[in-house]
Amino acid sequence: MTITLRPGGTVVFAGDSITDCRRLESEDGLGFGYPLRVAGEWGLRHPDRSVTWLNAGVAGDKVMDLEARWRADVLDARPDVVSILVGMNDVGWHTYDPDGHPISAQDFAAGYDRLLAPLAEAGAELVLIEPFLLPVSGEVEVGDMRLGAEVRKEWRADLDPKIQAVRELAGRYGAHLLAADGMFAGLAATTGPEHWSEDGVHPTPAGHAALAAAWLRLVA
Repeated sequence: MTITLRPGGTVVFAGDSITDCRRLESEDGLGFGYPLRVAGEWGLRHPDRSVTWLNAGVAGDKVMDLEARWRADVLDARPDVVSILVGMNDVGWHTYDPDGHPISAQDFAAGYDRLLAPLAEAGAELVLIEPFLLPVSGEVEVGDMRLGAEVRKEWRADLDPKIQAVRELAGRYGAHLLAADGMFAGLAATTGPEHWSEDGVHPTPAGHAALAAAWLRLVA
């Protein structure tokens, strides 16, 4: 079953840097990643069904950060559809931020649930995008640090229960789940992971295109 985007509707993309993608530098505020690709492709396919597209992504955000700005940045827009991609900053936070601490899957799920509850009450359609991590080789830069494969193995172990939490929340709320982690794993099996994300977290242009194509399969 797909989401029907009606003329005059509003769609909000919420999340972290993957969604943000330098939105404040873009003329339309959509950034340069998958939200822009979704909006552009929708406009090409459906010129008779104008939709308002809003990007509320903020680089570095965790679930707790989304909570702090949820009313102003999402709920007050009275969206018909809300798409959420968050979780990688909740993973291994303490490994790259001196002020960070481990965030349990239970705390992650509880915070995420608090984001969804008022949207469900308002009747908004929900798209939950799994956080994802691609197994790139070598070291990757995170801020001023360079992190190797062992740290990213810890991230993977931390991420998996959080992905499961997103899946369970999607089921509980009747949301549309975009299984991005599995999608990228399948794509990387034939091309190598670096084609889709150079650091394992932030998509390349091809990665953003893959996210947009998968997102558009959920709407009609």
